[in-house]
Amino acid sequence: MSFTTKLPAQADFKKVLLERYQEAIARSRKIGHRVSFRVEVDPAADAQTITPVEEQPVDTFPVDDTGKPDAELEAALAGARARGRKRVAEIVAGEDMLSAEAFAKLLGTSRVTVNARRQSGQVLGIDGAKRGFRFPVWQLDRDGRPFGTLPALHETLGNSAWAVYRFLVSRHGALDGRTGLRALQQGDDASVLAAAEGMARGDFD
Repeated sequence: MSFTTKLPAQADFKKVLLERYQEAIARSRKIGHRVSFRVEVDPAADAQTITPVEEQPVDTFPVDDTGKPDAELEAALAGARARGRKRVAEIVAGEDMLSAEAFAKLLGTSRVTVNARRQSGQVLGIDGAKRGFRFPVWQLDRDGRPFGTLPALHETLGNSAWAVYRFLVSRHGALDGRTGLRALQQGDDASVLAAAEGMARGDFD
C-alpha cells in the first residue's frame, strides 16, 4: 500500500517527505536493517505518492544521524519540481488548449458559466498558473458538447483536473491500449469509467 495525498503546496509535500525520511532513519536504527521508501512526483497530477518504509533483509549497517535532509535528495526534488513546472507550461501552451473566453465562445455560453461548470467537474479545465485555466478542445464530443462522463471521472479520480487529464491522454491496458480519450470518442463510456475506478483503487494497468 502507498501513502497518497493531494499536496498542492510544495511546502506541504516537503514536510511529509522529510517526516518519512526521519521515520526511515529511526526504523533503520531500531531493526538494524536497511529500509527504504519510494517517492513518485507527477507534474500532470495534483498528488504525490510516498510508499511507506519497508524492511530490506540485508546485513546490518551503521546509520549516521545527520539531523538534516540529504543534499542530493534536496537537489533531486528541486530538479523534479523544475521539470514538472516546465512540463505543465508546455501542456497549457498547446494549440488544443483554449482560454475560458475561447472555450465559452465555442460552447455558445459565458465565461462565468464555463468556470462554474469547471468547478462542478462538468468540463475539464487545468490550472496553468500564469496562463490561468485552460480547457482542452478535445473534451467535446461529435455534437460539440463536453463528454457526459466528465463529472464521474472527476469524482472517481479525486476531483483532480490534472488526474483526469492524465487519465484521458494516457494509454491503459484496461482499455486495450487505448487512451481514455480515444475510448470516449468511440462511445465506450462504461469501459472508461471502469478503468478509472480501477486506477483509483490502485490496480495495476
